[in-house]
Amino acid sequence: MSELRTAADYGRVAVLMGGDSAEREVSLKSGGAVLAALSRAGVDAHGIDFRAGMLASLAGFDRVFIVLHGRGGEDGTLQGALELMGLPYTGSGVLASALAMDKWRTKLVWSALGLPIPAFEMIDADSDFAAVEARLGLPLFVKPANEGSSVGVTKVKAPGELAAARAAAARHDRLVIAEQFLGGGEYTVTVLGEQVLPAIRIVPAGEYYDYEAKYLRDDTRYLCPCGLDVAAEAEMRELARGGFDALGCRGWGRVDFLLDTAGAPHLLEANSVPGMTDHSLVPMAAKAAGLDFDSLCLRILDSSFGAGEGA
Repeated sequence: MSELRTAADYGRVAVLMGGDSAEREVSLKSGGAVLAALSRAGVDAHGIDFRAGMLASLAGFDRVFIVLHGRGGEDGTLQGALELMGLPYTGSGVLASALAMDKWRTKLVWSALGLPIPAFEMIDADSDFAAVEARLGLPLFVKPANEGSSVGVTKVKAPGELAAARAAAARHDRLVIAEQFLGGGEYTVTVLGEQVLPAIRIVPAGEYYDYEAKYLRDDTRYLCPCGLDVAAEAEMRELARGGFDALGCRGWGRVDFLLDTAGAPHLLEANSVPGMTDHSLVPMAAKAAGLDFDSLCLRILDSSFGAGEGA
C-alpha cells in the first residue's frame, strides 16, 4: 500500500486490459496480474476487457489503471477520452502517449534535442532499397512506426531483403522505419515517478528480442545487475530520464537502448504502458530496486492522482 494512502483512497478502480490492438493477448496477461495485485492490497478494482465503444462502462469508477498496450490504449486516444470524462488515469497524458507510440516522431524529438539514437530512414514502396541498405549497413531492422511488442519487426541480414521486410511491416502501419543495427547489446531502463530503476540487459537466445522471446520463451536471459560499470549505467539511467521527460511522459514507463560496439548507449524507443506479465521487464527492475509486484502496482496507481494536468 502507498505510504500515504489507504485502499479506500483509491475509490473504485477500473483496470483496462485486452482491447483491439495486436498486443491484445499480452495486455490481458498484464491486466490480470495488475488486477490480482490491486485486489490483494484491498483496492476495489474491477477488470474490464476494454474494446472500442465501451466508454459508458466506466460510469461509476473513480479512476482508471490503464494496462492496454498498443493502439487504442497507449496512443493518446483513450487518454483524451478520459480527460473529457474527467476520470483520473495512470501514466502519461495525451500528447506524451501519442508521441511515445509513434517511434518516428519520438526519434525526431530526441534527435532535435541532441540525444543519441541509431541512424534510421523512413521507407515506402518507392524507396531505393539497395541505397538504404548501403547507407544504414547490414544487418538492419525494419519496423512499423506505431506498433509495440516487436509486432511486424524483421531483421534484414542479406542484400535484397529490405523490400519484403518493408511490405511485412506495412501490413501493420503505413509508416515504416529502417533502422541501423548496433551490436553492443540491448538494455532497458524503467522510470517510476521520480525514480529511475536499475538497468536490465536483455540477452535473447534467438536472432533478436522478438515477440516470442519477450512473452513465450523461457531461455531469454535478463541480467540485473546489467553488467555495466557504475558510470556507464549511471549515464544510461540519466539518458532514460532525459528521453522520458523530453516526450512529456509521466508516472511510469520504460526506455529501451542499444549500445554500439564502443559501448555508447543510443535511445531506441519509449514505452508509456509497458508489459506487466511474468516475463515483463518493469517488474524485474522494480524487484531489483526492492519493490515487490503489489507495491509496484500501487505506485503506478498513485500516478493517477493529478492526472489530467498538462501532457
